[in-house]
Amino acid sequence: MSTNDLFFNALEKEFEHLRQKSIVLVGGCFDILHFGHISFLKRAKKTGDFLVVALENDAFIRSQKEREPFHTVQERAAILKEIRTVDSVVSLPQLSGYEDYFRLVKAICPRIIAVTENDPYLSQKRKQARSIHAQVKIVIARDPQHATTSILKRLREEKQT
Repeated sequence: MSTNDLFFNALEKEFEHLRQKSIVLVGGCFDILHFGHISFLKRAKKTGDFLVVALENDAFIRSQKEREPFHTVQERAAILKEIRTVDSVVSLPQLSGYEDYFRLVKAICPRIIAVTENDPYLSQKRKQARSIHAQVKIVIARDPQHATTSILKRLREEKQT
């Protein structure tokens, strides 16, 4: 049995007792926590009873965001756990594509997958949600002003002046 198999089996057991609740699943890096993140998490929580954050690992940030993480995954998880609207943080192992993310969704079995407008994985998330009789809800518009990339860019510009 692979490490990921063990992870998904443990995750399924962890969330089994919550099936009667309306679980809301969100995902992301949440590397430099900002106003946009807080607004997203608050609005996501309003769509259900129990908010689960699927937290991407450091290797994901390096490969997908093409930068070093500002905070480690352990630090990001600790920060997120302090937010009143967040009920659970799941630190993800290295996942390899659609099938692994689908296994994540099946293990947690949310009723809602909350996303931002223009989520690059929206069609995949809708397909996954349909297969477990869940819904995808767009809870907030993407706000470039409050994006981690914009914040890092402004910090670099200020450092150069």
